[in-house]
Amino acid sequence: MSDAVCAQQFILLPGQVAPFGATLKNDGCNFSIYCPDAKDIYLCLFDDSDREVAQIRLQQRVQSKWFGFVTGIKEGQKYAYRVHSKPHRKVNEEMSVGRLLIDPYAKQLSHELNWDKDAYVGITNLVLGQSVKDNSVFIPKSIVTACDATSKSRLSVEGSSLASLRKGIPRRDRIIYEAHIKGLTQLHPDVPDEHKGTFLGACHPSVLAHLTELGVSCVQFLPIFAFMPEPFISDKGLTNYWGYNPINFFSPDPRYGVNDALSECKYMVSEYHKAGFEVILDVVFNHTAESGEPGSILSFKGFCHKHAYLQIENDELSTPTYINFSGCGNTINSANTYMMTLIIDALRYWVTEVGVDGFRFDLAASLGREPIDFHADAAVFKILRQDPVLKCAVMIAEPWDIGPGGYQLGQFPDYWLEVNDKFRDTVRGFWRSDTGLKAGFATRFMGSRDVFPKGVRPMQTSVNNVTYHDGFTLHDLVSYSQKHNFANLEDNQDGHNHNLSHNYGVEGETNDVAILSLREKQKRNLFATLILSQGTPHILGGDELSRSQKGNNNAYCQDNELNWMHWQLNKRQSSFLEFCQYVIALRNKNPLLSHMLFKDDEFNNEVNVTTADWYRVDGTFKRDQDWSSDKHHCFALHVVGCMSSTGPQYNLALENAIENEIVQDTATPNAIAQNDVAQNAVAQEWLYVVNSSTENVEFNLPLLSNHQDWQCVLNTANSDITQIQSQQVSSLFTMESRSFCLFKLHS
Repeated sequence: MSDAVCAQQFILLPGQVAPFGATLKNDGCNFSIYCPDAKDIYLCLFDDSDREVAQIRLQQRVQSKWFGFVTGIKEGQKYAYRVHSKPHRKVNEEMSVGRLLIDPYAKQLSHELNWDKDAYVGITNLVLGQSVKDNSVFIPKSIVTACDATSKSRLSVEGSSLASLRKGIPRRDRIIYEAHIKGLTQLHPDVPDEHKGTFLGACHPSVLAHLTELGVSCVQFLPIFAFMPEPFISDKGLTNYWGYNPINFFSPDPRYGVNDALSECKYMVSEYHKAGFEVILDVVFNHTAESGEPGSILSFKGFCHKHAYLQIENDELSTPTYINFSGCGNTINSANTYMMTLIIDALRYWVTEVGVDGFRFDLAASLGREPIDFHADAAVFKILRQDPVLKCAVMIAEPWDIGPGGYQLGQFPDYWLEVNDKFRDTVRGFWRSDTGLKAGFATRFMGSRDVFPKGVRPMQTSVNNVTYHDGFTLHDLVSYSQKHNFANLEDNQDGHNHNLSHNYGVEGETNDVAILSLREKQKRNLFATLILSQGTPHILGGDELSRSQKGNNNAYCQDNELNWMHWQLNKRQSSFLEFCQYVIALRNKNPLLSHMLFKDDEFNNEVNVTTADWYRVDGTFKRDQDWSSDKHHCFALHVVGCMSSTGPQYNLALENAIENEIVQDTATPNAIAQNDVAQNAVAQEWLYVVNSSTENVEFNLPLLSNHQDWQCVLNTANSDITQIQSQQVSSLFTMESRSFCLFKLHS
């Protein structure tokens, strides 16, 4: 369609170079696109039936930015771009004016994108006077959206503007629950069929009630950016269920929408906020679905491939070689000014317009590469730290990628939280009764201060987990010794082999009562350790329901009941759910358990712990050589402290009292409470006892001699939580093999 024909419906007027994307005004829309590779660029408009109704050549240009204002554009208008590339800037010969491209700044897409080779190649059409392959059926159209101030949304949205940004949950109270939008609700009996697997289903009252009863405070959703499953997976009849293959960083994926994915996503976030939860998004800024060479041309490759991706130039090669630090074919060049700006703009958008509270960055080491080596003070980190919107958002790093120097645990800026794989491996191995892990377990349990040093990083920096989406579920961790990934159609070659799992006698499902009992106890050990360790707990959604993936530790391509959460529980599964609720409530009701502040840690000007001593089974203090011994994988930790209702002022007074020996190490919480400086304090005294050995152990702990005051509040050897607190307490007791106890002194 010529410019003359376009003028009958749409008129191109001078526009503005900023901002990028489609900016709706009362009388039309401003379009701006970054495209240094273009000789000419065409804005293509489509009607509701995806029929192309106009091709408008943008005429204004400032260096690499093309823009113009088009009258007659209204909210909901579908659009895409075609690029007439400079000959030497083409990705390859597939790049032609017939190929539609998705606007990198699009806020909404017309439909989900699934790989279809024939549709991708397209059919021969006459486009701009040339006979070319037209892929307009394949490519989702970008949709013009309005900001909340002028949008006629189908749903009422609260908390979506910068002015109403929420105050986040305190670090010490954050318990993260990782969930998949579809997996969370696809099998939920209370969710209407039309809402199953969608944003609206994820915020159903029954789902929110489950999370509230569980006691978590933060929900971290697997990627919800618009994505495309990889061709090699699609050709096998599978899909990318997890969604770690984005095609756009602003648009929620239409798969999770019923009628309007964007409005429904905003509504979901607002409902989580009303229920008291933070919402964190798992975001993928390390690669896109366009892969390497040859790969698909969907968006960035057609506009600015040399700017968007890390590449190696070679005069002897006709096509660029993409650097692959992500394992997915390409690596985003986050050090490039345009890409850095786009990433920051996307994060701001999700916070200010959608209302999310933070982000978990997949392969976050890629974000700090400038452009090849990782730098803890990379420009993108500096921008995030000072940005008036993003400096208050939660930032969680998966602190590695597969590139050189890719493992960067503990090296991110101090305002970041980091997923701690050392915690995962040490805790798994310890409860599996592996030798040589006592010292490591104690270090992980107390916040991994070898990785996140005192005075430099807060205790909650360590995002502790025993399971994550990539790996065994908790139930499978104690049911399988080997991975069983044949359903992925890669001959069981995919997924990790180092799982630190155990089947305890039978691989997979069994009816053996003794094996089932031990497996349940190990689940309780692992979960209790996760919740009661210092740091930020991360729970894999469905673990509390004893979800199994039948031994598949890489279920990224399984969009079926293998991944979906099952809500119909048997007696054993119900008992474990009750245990999870109980342990989380124990942590939430006793803040000292999750927020220990020591005198030698100067990160906060606070102290709330006066005693933290480790004991051997005979009741004597642990010696240095005990930590390196392979014997007696059992010990106790005695903690005396208090939480104050008057805040840091009291804690400073307590610290001064300790300096002046007003409070002795042997003082009881009662004595502390009687001191003038502690009159408003809530005194607490705890005794943790663990035994990861395969034998029962006789403990002698004189601390428990006054058994009328001490109470057992946790014993993983007991499957019935209603019986735990009725257990008799004495200084001489038998600690069952592979069990964890917690005692509390009641004043």
